[in-house]
This record gives sequence, C-alpha cells and structure tokens, in this order.
Amino acid sequence: MSDYAIQLREKQKVKYMYGMLEGQFRNFFYKADMAKGVTGEHLLVMIERRLDNTLYRLGFASSRDQARQLLRHNHFLVNNRKVNIPSFQVNVGDVITLKEKSRKNDLITDNMEGVARRGVPSWLELDSSNFQGTVKALPNREEITMPIQEQLIVELYSK
Repeated sequence: MSDYAIQLREKQKVKYMYGMLEGQFRNFFYKADMAKGVTGEHLLVMIERRLDNTLYRLGFASSRDQARQLLRHNHFLVNNRKVNIPSFQVNVGDVITLKEKSRKNDLITDNMEGVARRGVPSWLELDSSNFQGTVKALPNREEITMPIQEQLIVELYSK
C-alpha cells in the first residue's frame, strides 16, 4: 500500500471517529497549521475540544452521534447560554449544564449511570448530582488515548 493510501486511510479514520465532514476537518487542519507548535497535536486537541466530543467524554451521551443529536435538540447550556452547535470549541473554565427540563430524560440518565465505567478524562470535571461538567484544562496529546497517527494526516495535507 502506498504512503498516500495509508495517510488517506488515517485521515478517514479520524474523520469517521469524530463524525466530521471533509470541509470541517480541513478547516481544523488549517487552523492547527497556523498555530505555533506541533500541527498534529494542535489538530487533535482542537477536535477533542468540540462540544459534541466534550459531551461524549463527560458521559452525557453514549456516542458522539448521540451527543450531537442531544446538542441539536437544545438540551445543554454552556456558561448558562444556549449552544446547539456541535463544533463549538470549549475553553478552560467553561461550564456545561444539562437543562432543568432535560434532567428526567431516561436516555441521558442511563448515560450518566454508565459514565462510572468509562471514566472522565483528567481535563474535564463532572458533577453528576448537578448534571454539569467543567473544562479544567485543555487536553494534552497524552490524554488522547485513541490510536491516531496525526503525523500521517499532517503529511497528507502538506503535499
């Protein structure tokens, strides 16, 4: 298999994993490329900071697709403001809260019970009794444990 095919497969894997379209992914890459430092690490950190992924990591949803749907249906607030854009970038100190009327939703409560098995990353803090999560820090590359070879993606876009 050629280098190009391997690089393309890695990009497709990451796009599928996070549920992103090509244009969205390319925009994230260009923003990561503009930042100072290692482009691949910046790319993964930016993708990890998407609101739909953060909801999944906090355990409000069992998958990123489910998190995206719950978000689009206006179940969550970020810093007490309605946000229903999956690609919204969370920042340090942001508080993500489940709306009061959504707290009786069986799907969400089942997901919250299952979060104990999966755990919450160290860059996030979950207060399950108040149905809210806080972004304590930005994620590091070491905290993204999925088998992603971001260097292959950088090489693909650098051609």
